Amino acid sequence: MMASTAPPLIRRRSWAATAVGILLALLGAVLLIGGIWLLALGGSPYYAAAGAGLVLSGWLIMTRRLAGALLYGVIFIATVIWAFWESGTNPWALVPRVVGPAVLLLLVILVTPLLSARVNWKGAGAAFLAALVILIGGGVIAGRMAPDAVIGGIPPARGVVPLSVATQASGSDWTAYGGTYGAQRYSTLAQITPGNVARLERAWVYHTGDLPTDMKNNKYGAETTPLKIGDTVYLCSAKNILIALDAASGQQKWRFDPGVPDAWIPYTAACRGVAYHDASATAAPATAPRPAPPLASPSPTTTACRTRIIEGTLDARLIAVDAATGQPCRDFGTNGQVDLKVGLGQVDPGMVSVTSAPTIVRGVIVVGHQVLDGQQRNAPSGVIRGYDVTTGALRWAWDMVNPQWTGMPPEGQEYARGTPNMWTTASGDEALGLVYLPMGNSAVDYWSGTRSPQEKRFSTSLVAIDVATGRPAWSFQTVRNDVWDYDLGSQATLVDLPAGNGAVPALILPSKQGDIYILDRRTGRPLTPVANMTVPGGGVEPAQRSPTQPVSLYHTLRKADLQERDMWGMSPIDQMICRIQFRRAHYDGFYTPPTADRRWIQYPGYNGGSDWGGIAIDPQRGVIIANYNDMPNYNRLVPRAEADAKGWETRAQIAARGGSLTGKPEGKGDPQAGTPYAIDVNAGWRLPFTNLLCKEPPYGGIRAIDMMTGKTIWDRPFGSARRNGPFNIPTGIPFDIGTPNNGGGVVTAGGLMFIAATTDNLIRAIDVNTGKTLWQDVLPAGGQATPVTYEAGGRQYVVIMAGGHHFMETPVGDAVIAYALPQR
Repeated sequence: MMASTAPPLIRRRSWAATAVGILLALLGAVLLIGGIWLLALGGSPYYAAAGAGLVLSGWLIMTRRLAGALLYGVIFIATVIWAFWESGTNPWALVPRVVGPAVLLLLVILVTPLLSARVNWKGAGAAFLAALVILIGGGVIAGRMAPDAVIGGIPPARGVVPLSVATQASGSDWTAYGGTYGAQRYSTLAQITPGNVARLERAWVYHTGDLPTDMKNNKYGAETTPLKIGDTVYLCSAKNILIALDAASGQQKWRFDPGVPDAWIPYTAACRGVAYHDASATAAPATAPRPAPPLASPSPTTTACRTRIIEGTLDARLIAVDAATGQPCRDFGTNGQVDLKVGLGQVDPGMVSVTSAPTIVRGVIVVGHQVLDGQQRNAPSGVIRGYDVTTGALRWAWDMVNPQWTGMPPEGQEYARGTPNMWTTASGDEALGLVYLPMGNSAVDYWSGTRSPQEKRFSTSLVAIDVATGRPAWSFQTVRNDVWDYDLGSQATLVDLPAGNGAVPALILPSKQGDIYILDRRTGRPLTPVANMTVPGGGVEPAQRSPTQPVSLYHTLRKADLQERDMWGMSPIDQMICRIQFRRAHYDGFYTPPTADRRWIQYPGYNGGSDWGGIAIDPQRGVIIANYNDMPNYNRLVPRAEADAKGWETRAQIAARGGSLTGKPEGKGDPQAGTPYAIDVNAGWRLPFTNLLCKEPPYGGIRAIDMMTGKTIWDRPFGSARRNGPFNIPTGIPFDIGTPNNGGGVVTAGGLMFIAATTDNLIRAIDVNTGKTLWQDVLPAGGQATPVTYEAGGRQYVVIMAGGHHFMETPVGDAVIAYALPQR
């Protein structure tokens, strides 16, 4: 037998070439098989071609042939050319196309000298490494100019019109969830500016103590926006503990725990805010003749309340406490409480809850409630009610199916079940006596066959209610017969717009679809163009689908329809899997109807566009600033027999057998009992193994819009990847990839927007003029809440609830953090 003539070192290291060859061949086989499948679905031919090349390259390297390395070099160069042809210079789009192949290139370079002793492998390796460094370095530099960024500047401050009483901005106080009931989220404070914001520091930290007992299996997401009146900050914890703090020091003044049982936590333990009322400022109206029966409370009563804090609870109570002492108001309901479940019929724990702050106009507390999504068509009613702010007596009720009922249902009856509800926050106009209700959808979001005409008329609409009568004054619908869960989550923002020698009382309405509308708040008439867009038909209920849907021609946060090249992943393999899923799904663009025979793509998904964080405006500069989400959902209607076989139960069924009410995300296997289909929502469209999203970044952005023209001033991805990564492993990457974000921001006369909201646990100060981040701080938990700003003792404070959120997968916490400039 002839002995090998290869040098001993090469013989000893030949296993490395074999390993690299096997790796290339295996990866190539996966790409080849998947690529043929994708090609059969009408997709890109790259993956099949690259897979075949990798298989051949791997075999040649395993047999120690230099041709294998040279072939891989050709494949890599072709890959880079294809990547730039398909994605341009978008660095995040290049990641799955180039980074994985670049790592393989490095391995091939390392084993090249083992393939032939006559090759100048050092020179070849140096050339390959130099090209790799240039490629990756260029991507890093490009990453600093994130994709989809629009850089601009705000024109000189020109204002809109002088603020009316109805739209008056916040100053030293923050008196309602949106600053005022006009919900501008704007403050006239200007002590903190772009020039000094870098010096901002923590002034105080307060812990609510309201945390889940099991941190690994929790449903907490506090979402709290405090109020500040006088020298006191008022807030509610995740489970409705009312707390008063000294505004300057953060020291607790009082605390009231309504004792909400865990069984009543709905999808999330959240309390977005409370309401404040001063009886000396607004005379309370007379008591209604037929008050709702109140709920007895175990808490003792003390004195009547001149100023009061009012909240709705997770177990559907309306509670009023003395703003000075935290003791229940003896003149409100029974022992300071009113039971909101009365008139709703059967209510299982968690099915009805109040998670948003009430709105008070002309002495009437207007309150809606959340009805748990996806459970059953015969869910409790979404009735809207108005209560006397002093006595807690029912003033009126609006049941859209039974508009003849002006208060409680007749004896033995209940409010119409399954009707659209208002789970988010209303805004109000004291001068007009109107409250603006962003309405949700009928019970079970993805099936419409049994909806009444009234439900179809008012669902996913902004409804203006006359607080004197409880009757609708007007309504404006943003989706016809909604089966996409595009309910209105954002509070409408009131603003006066110039018109001739006067002003038009207007409101700005953002939507989950991304469209932004401007309406006359007296009549609901659009003040900016609205068109009817022809949309796809078909799906499981073709006769129910409207051939057109309204779209705003003023402005939209919505991006262009998805294409196969928009798919993403960690590597070419998972990007290919996402491409296969894209090609297999039903997708005809915006408003693709729900299907059961295969998945359908919903883009934008149910988290926005604009969700409950809403928008903020600068009325002096005439600018809207909106943070938004940019993610699809990957959905399927599941036939009833299949859902039953999977064991998908309603919350009541799970509770009856003693099962756990925590776990799967909203829409992930919801039963939709009483309809032919359950619903399975892959929120964000994630891959099951890496947990990465199938759509390429960004997944969220922030944008400044000229209020008068609707034109974009600046726009950029919002949120860094420091806490995100494959397999839920944080990458620590500081670049702004654009993350999902929930929660709003506040704009100040100092030229700054303060906002958290993103999944990177950061609170930021953003320059209103340029969109640049001028300051940031790492929060101890997720900042899925809207901050406030106020003045106390001559200092301007910015306060945020770092409560985290289970849906956003940010750490849960209980810290309320105040920032201010250093004291002189």
